[in-house]
Amino acid sequence: MAKRQKESVEKVKSESKKAAPKKEADALGIGQISDLVNLMKKNDLTEFNFENGTFKISLKRGGAEAGAMPVQAVFPAAVPPAPAAPAPAAKPAPAAEDESFIEVVKSPMVGTFYASSSPKNPPFVSVGDVVGPDKTLCIIEAMKVFNEIKGDVSGKIVAVLVKDGEAVEFGRPLFKVDTRG
Repeated sequence: MAKRQKESVEKVKSESKKAAPKKEADALGIGQISDLVNLMKKNDLTEFNFENGTFKISLKRGGAEAGAMPVQAVFPAAVPPAPAAPAPAAKPAPAAEDESFIEVVKSPMVGTFYASSSPKNPPFVSVGDVVGPDKTLCIIEAMKVFNEIKGDVSGKIVAVLVKDGEAVEFGRPLFKVDTRG
């Protein structure tokens, strides 16, 4: 069985060269990624990694019993924009004492922030709402997949830091939660 998998890996690698980008800076298109996934299915592979200079792609899929097939693609990071000028301090030092009870919920992924499940529905949370660790705070859409984001913290929402429909980066602060409740 191990020999068969090794042969399959080599076959997928050789066939993937047809779908590989011509330049290091090029990324694979959706069709090429789909072709790689089909090759993985055909050769009964659950994981495929490809690296060419700064371009990397990692594909993983569950077996037939897993049902869904998650696909993860990693692309080179874009050059970050120049930092903005620092804003003047808005509050004096006593506010820092209150900040010790504030937990910041950050974005776990790159995508589009949505405060509600649809434009007609109210937001999942608003300033003043008390939330628990299992409460859905928002949705982040990434590659047409809507991911419910939970805060993993209990307390009261004191600030929503992102507007509905706004693009977010990994690690961007989304909410401030006062853990005193």
